[in-house]
Amino acid sequence: MFPLLSAADVQRMRRFAHECSFDAGSLLLQAGQPGAGLYVLLQGAVEVVQRDGLGHERPIITMRAGHFVGEVGSLTGKPSLVDARAQEGVHALCLPPEQLRALIIAEADLGERMVRSLILRRVGLIEAGASGPVLIGRPDSADLLRLQNFLRRNGHPYQHLDATRDAEAASLMAQYGAAPADALAVCPDGSVLLNPDNEALGRCMGMVDEATLAEVVDVAIVGAGPAGLATAVYAASEGLLVAVLDCRAFGGQAGASARIENYLGFPTGISGQALAGRAYVQAQKFGARMLIPAQVAHLQCHREAGAGTDANAAAGQDQRGAAAAKAAKPVDGGDAGAGAGAAGPLSVELTDGRRLRARCVVVASGARYRRPSVPRLEDFEGRGVWYWASPVEARMCARTEVALVGGGNSAGQAAVFLSGHASRVYMLVRGAGLAASMSRYLIDRIEATPNIELLTHTEITQLEGGDSGLEAVTWRHRQSGEQSRRNLRNLFLFVGADPETDWLQGCGVELDSQGFVRTGGAVERRKGDTPPAPLETSVPGVFAVGDVRAGSVKRVGAAIGEGAAAVAQIHQVLAGL
Repeated sequence: MFPLLSAADVQRMRRFAHECSFDAGSLLLQAGQPGAGLYVLLQGAVEVVQRDGLGHERPIITMRAGHFVGEVGSLTGKPSLVDARAQEGVHALCLPPEQLRALIIAEADLGERMVRSLILRRVGLIEAGASGPVLIGRPDSADLLRLQNFLRRNGHPYQHLDATRDAEAASLMAQYGAAPADALAVCPDGSVLLNPDNEALGRCMGMVDEATLAEVVDVAIVGAGPAGLATAVYAASEGLLVAVLDCRAFGGQAGASARIENYLGFPTGISGQALAGRAYVQAQKFGARMLIPAQVAHLQCHREAGAGTDANAAAGQDQRGAAAAKAAKPVDGGDAGAGAGAAGPLSVELTDGRRLRARCVVVASGARYRRPSVPRLEDFEGRGVWYWASPVEARMCARTEVALVGGGNSAGQAAVFLSGHASRVYMLVRGAGLAASMSRYLIDRIEATPNIELLTHTEITQLEGGDSGLEAVTWRHRQSGEQSRRNLRNLFLFVGADPETDWLQGCGVELDSQGFVRTGGAVERRKGDTPPAPLETSVPGVFAVGDVRAGSVKRVGAAIGEGAAAVAQIHQVLAGL
């Protein structure tokens, strides 16, 4: 986590950096404030401290010559999660984010060691639970659980104070007029939010990218699931200027999977969050710009009037993976670079009024969780009814009985995961069994798990509860009509998903009868038009990959493969512009 660089390592880094000095007591990094990049200490000492919005501090390490100061956020200049204060006069090398990325790509072995260290530091901050925002509320508060899930899915550390046990937390709840079921969020700068939505919390923490989005990118990717992240990694690594947008978090539905065991190269399995987290960092390493959370409202498919030579290409040069090829030049060197041809860009419009212009757009928006038609379902969403199974929900299920609806791989993974926490998992499926929709290895594992009870031909009919949330679930056998009622406080729904394509309405992107995006040979293009590429939609330059694409195989591996394949087809479109 905190390796010492050799003199040779430091010498290799000099061509990417400039020297800087700090007086004793000065802050190199300040929690909640954007960082200037990564610092390599040449002399002096720096104390790194975790600090939250309530003023609590926890020392992490004192760094000296040969250490480097920073973590994953240093790759993009995101707000720091720690304070780094000079204990004495400090002389250091400063690597701004673009130069740090260039170093990591050009000096592969050194870059590997550094990236591993940066990732481990972020993991350490998450596990310590003493950085980032402080969330205050009862453990079963629906708003608290929502905020915890948002931060966890985005790989962001946070601290939770139980208002029923912590006097300081209870005092703050009372000071801000919070009800017992409410949640408070104290941001690193000390500001306090009552029941904030995810975007408000993200903006308070500096997660929300509020730049003007003036530059034209080569590829705008809507959706940061496996397909979108794969597209970003391959496109950015090949020198394209890439922006990725997602309204929730990176990872998509796969990010909520407790363990994926049939993904190539991971014989012991890997959690969806870990797999997506690695891809997220990998895309940023190559210069992909991440806008999360950012809600897309509409895609404008009519290209603007000719863009001509575009100075934005020069502005984005340092963000491109190709910057590694120019890394040996002095920090202030580099040439301007030229833009695309005369064809103008497409436009992705956001709900906050901004728009992102792109030469190509990739639709990777995936699907939203399907809601079965059960009375009062919405009353208990976030208060006992869940569409994912993370460690947060698993802790709430400890030594209790739970019900889970669904027969696909996601349902199977969740059932196995929950069985390690709950006393019994009732698994409900409408069909005769699991063979038609689930991988064999998961079926075998479910059959071998004694506290998972499979109930076939069964559906939920009634939910009961009050102000405290879900209290009971009733289900019915579809053939015999027999009903059973259980006192359960947690119900997990994995009943499929509908495509996230509302934002494409009115654009001309062709959808099938279920709302999935048609591509390639399935597109009914007018006579005389150039046939679309296999992953191209009815609108030239707009591609679709992953679960949102009609006819796609709903598997992580397939989604990643489509993302990689789309990049080759995107190059052909860019060459023709």
